[in-house]
Amino acid sequence: MQRIILVIFLFPLANVLFGQSADLQARYDYVEKYYPIAIEKMQEYGIPASITLAQGILESGSGKSELAVEANNHFGIKCHKEWDGETYYMDDDSPNECFRKYDDPAESYNDHSLFLTTRSRYDFLFSYQKDDYKKWAKGLKKAGYATNPHYANLLIKIIEETGLAEYDKKALDPGYKLPQRDDLVKEVKSNSDVSHDDLKIEDYDTPTVYSRENFEVVKHSDAGRPVYENHDVKFVFAEKGDTFFTLAEEFGLYSYQIYKYNELERSSLLTVGEIVYLEKKNKKAAEQEHAVQPGESLRFISQYYAIQLKHLLKINGLEPGVIVEPGTVLRLR
Repeated sequence: MQRIILVIFLFPLANVLFGQSADLQARYDYVEKYYPIAIEKMQEYGIPASITLAQGILESGSGKSELAVEANNHFGIKCHKEWDGETYYMDDDSPNECFRKYDDPAESYNDHSLFLTTRSRYDFLFSYQKDDYKKWAKGLKKAGYATNPHYANLLIKIIEETGLAEYDKKALDPGYKLPQRDDLVKEVKSNSDVSHDDLKIEDYDTPTVYSRENFEVVKHSDAGRPVYENHDVKFVFAEKGDTFFTLAEEFGLYSYQIYKYNELERSSLLTVGEIVYLEKKNKKAAEQEHAVQPGESLRFISQYYAIQLKHLLKINGLEPGVIVEPGTVLRLR
């Protein structure tokens, strides 16, 4: 009887946890697509990118709501008397309410900035620090942006769970180079512009530095790609056309797992021939030490030995970003 009760209890719990993971991944995917626009608008109008992204996630259901899909309206902005553009009608606080309709989401983001900067009831928000997302969230609720009494707390929760404050820092960093975009978002790599939705490996003249002969094939994916194992950690070699999203789909993972396992940023591009781990790397290697060769970086070494970079740094008492000279002997365990 106790076993039956335990199973009944765990089954809905598993569903809840899966739902939370799926929701978080939907947020990551949304941010991956729209963060350059949010940063651009912060630099142009002074509205925190974290607030813009959190509102977009909340108001549009991470871009999956009816209003976002059918009208490209990501912020729930209603028509109001001054709107003379296209409209979309749906039930909201009242039946058959009028909402603004846009040609693409970028227009929605721009209109959101104009909406906040041209209405006097939001003027006080711009006296707050640009990176004080908590004050901005509470201020938006105070100004009446939404009727939900928990609106401010919901925005703060989304920002903190999804790590959106980092985009405020990027926008405020004078040295940060904003990715170029056209209509939605485009990342620039070499001389080829690629939609951020479909970031793919380009034809770089990057040599394949990892020899496949050094690793054992342990299985193949359903698509026929060989999967290798290095120090008991499974990985693949990046191929032309690979992205975090396509690899995650091929191997039944979330895209954030791919870049976290490989200690990359969400905006990173893969290079043909590089090792891409499908599991978390080890905290130490089987080998005792490694003598650094010309051209090797700490990340290259961490990938080669399937050891987490942060642990490689810790073992050797090194700071992130340090460059090691050829001939340096690193401890691996």
